[in-house]
Amino acid sequence: MPTPSQNRLNFSHFPLQFITNGHDGDECVEQVRRVLDGGCLWVQLRMKEAGEAEVEAVAAKVKALTDGAGATLIIDDHVGVAQRVGASGVHLGKKDMKPQDARQMLGDKFIIGGTCNTFDDILAVKDAVDYIGCGPFRFTTTKKNLAPTLGLDGYQQIVWQCRSEGINIPIVAIGGITTADIPDILNAGPDGIALSGEILRAESIEQKTYEIVNAINNAKAAE
Repeated sequence: MPTPSQNRLNFSHFPLQFITNGHDGDECVEQVRRVLDGGCLWVQLRMKEAGEAEVEAVAAKVKALTDGAGATLIIDDHVGVAQRVGASGVHLGKKDMKPQDARQMLGDKFIIGGTCNTFDDILAVKDAVDYIGCGPFRFTTTKKNLAPTLGLDGYQQIVWQCRSEGINIPIVAIGGITTADIPDILNAGPDGIALSGEILRAESIEQKTYEIVNAINNAKAAE
């Protein structure tokens, strides 16, 4: 079985993953353009309500932007789309294709991320994923059917369990995170931060992205 491609993810260069949030393709493309201008180098195209053909059309436009910025593009859910447009990888929720099946399809040249809420979730996918989107940190309105929130104690426990078992897959915190939360979350053990709402609610998406990237880098430098 092909193995995860963890060498392709360097969290010193990709500390922030931005996740698009919108039903309109043009809106998602504009969101990506603006966060790239703000210094984000890791984007997940997430269009849960859209059909595969629409996602693919939008993904092709987004890939032109991420390629131009030297950024990493991850496609949510749609493994075939990620493969056809030449994205860097795919992110799979617990109700999407199993990461093991996606790995068989994609081989070891694609990044695969998996959504996890518990240590048992991580155990189920650890041999097939390159990173784990772990959360939610707190309640968020940007995702339906939200799993139980983790808080700082939850992250500390999950990271401790992983490291105790020799599981060193990067963990990305997600779910209702604000700029002020970043130092405490990273101090609790996660390797990166995934955001959507905090950025999109800002008066200037570019400026807020810049602030968040700096906040993450500063928190990491203080570790």
